[in-house]
Amino acid sequence: MSINFLSELTGSFAMPARENPTVAMIESAYRHHKLDWRYINCEVAPKDLANAVAGARAMGWAGFNCSLPHKVAIIEHLDGLGESAKVIGAVNCAVRRNGVYIGENTDGKGFLQSLLTKINPAGKSAIIFGAGGAARACAVEMALSGLSSIWVVNRDLYRGRILADLINSKTKAKAHYRSWDGEYTIPENIDIVVNATSIGLFPDIKARVAVKNESLRPSLIIADIIPNPPRTRLVEEATARGCHVIDGLGMLINQGVISIKYWTGIDVDAGVMRKTVEEIFER
Repeated sequence: MSINFLSELTGSFAMPARENPTVAMIESAYRHHKLDWRYINCEVAPKDLANAVAGARAMGWAGFNCSLPHKVAIIEHLDGLGESAKVIGAVNCAVRRNGVYIGENTDGKGFLQSLLTKINPAGKSAIIFGAGGAARACAVEMALSGLSSIWVVNRDLYRGRILADLINSKTKAKAHYRSWDGEYTIPENIDIVVNATSIGLFPDIKARVAVKNESLRPSLIIADIIPNPPRTRLVEEATARGCHVIDGLGMLINQGVISIKYWTGIDVDAGVMRKTVEEIFER
């Protein structure tokens, strides 16, 4: 598995990015804004994680992203956590502040930025399908932004209740677990529906999120966090029903924009990053 380190360099040089959407889109932002920074993918085994962070400290790197399986294990090697990272209990972005590394979680923040283009979740009710790390990040950020209630819909009762309990104990939102058995009907009092599972992810693009089509009302905001393909089956079905849809590219790109802001202090052009990612997924 991998951990992506960011290094601030004194000069720019040419090196082709690997065909990795995150690497490619962040490098494209650096080029567009003429920033002498590099974003390099490094493969780090779990047993080497402590040494990798020590190396980043020694070289004075501005920060790094980390992917599974490091998102929880990385915490013991950092110096502190941001607010939502504390609640989520996972980190995907570390940033050097005043000489120490602080862990943040930009996944949920990226999702929230996408959501805000359609609706302010404050005072609203939501359903989230899934109870894994992505679901946890999205649910926590919505709850911290003032969401009134959230239904955690998951097939695994244990994991579903853990997420619901987390929301209830750490935020002001009211969370409830609902079993997912067969096609799920979206209740009338729900405003936002989020697919935070891997259902529909490439190459299983024909996989269907088990939701009754008749319950996909035009007033609903339907968000799918899957970036590849951007137009998942759920997005297509929701569009056909007249719903307001949010694709997974927004979350992917926004978390990158937020990470770059943490590291460099610069607001980069999200449009440049989206174009890069779309070109990769179209190949």
